[in-house]
Amino acid sequence: MAESLPDSGRSGGQQSAGAALADLQDSHIIAAYARWAPFYDRFFGAFTASTCRITLAEMNRLPPSRVLEVGVGTGISLPRYDRKHRIVGIDLSRDMLDRGRKRVAEEKLDNVEALIEMDAENLSFDAGSFDAAMAMFVMSVVPDPDRVLSEIARVVRPGGHVILVNHFSAEKGPRAWVERWMSRFSARLGWRPEFPIEQVLGRPELKLVGRRPAKAFDLFTLLVFERI
Repeated sequence: MAESLPDSGRSGGQQSAGAALADLQDSHIIAAYARWAPFYDRFFGAFTASTCRITLAEMNRLPPSRVLEVGVGTGISLPRYDRKHRIVGIDLSRDMLDRGRKRVAEEKLDNVEALIEMDAENLSFDAGSFDAAMAMFVMSVVPDPDRVLSEIARVVRPGGHVILVNHFSAEKGPRAWVERWMSRFSARLGWRPEFPIEQVLGRPELKLVGRRPAKAFDLFTLLVFERI
């Protein structure tokens, strides 16, 4: 059963230039997910079910691994992991984690080591603690995605894998216009509608080895990296 470990990390952080929006802060994210927690699974979970299946199928191709799931939320993905994997999940939202812990207990997910309240920008794990890490729908939610990705890479061992699934903004067309318009409401939404894929590419310690659409009207893209 997942443990409830002490609160780790900070509630806010400095943002690197070009990587974050000044109007998207941890407090906005916590407030947004406190509002969404009661009906998150019913609405967002249904919308992203196919994406979640595709992503976990990719993860389950890996050999038995200790996996860090960043932004585990209500734990909607946890039953889809093969039991060969051992899972540690982190999230900034206590409301979401409470629901995740209830899910772990009710579904007897004994391969879940812990669900921890923690800031992804300051992971309280030693370097190389995990064989793999996964972040679904996270990178456009955090204030400083560059720092989050750096932390994820740090805690995954060389030769391990990082799987990201996210909405990335369109470069042109009607969708690009809508995303630019919606970006002014980032703080209220608790996520960043305009988020270019280049934001997560080009890191020397993460080699891109896979990229494909991840269903949900092709709004999401699945990226697989090898930790160098």
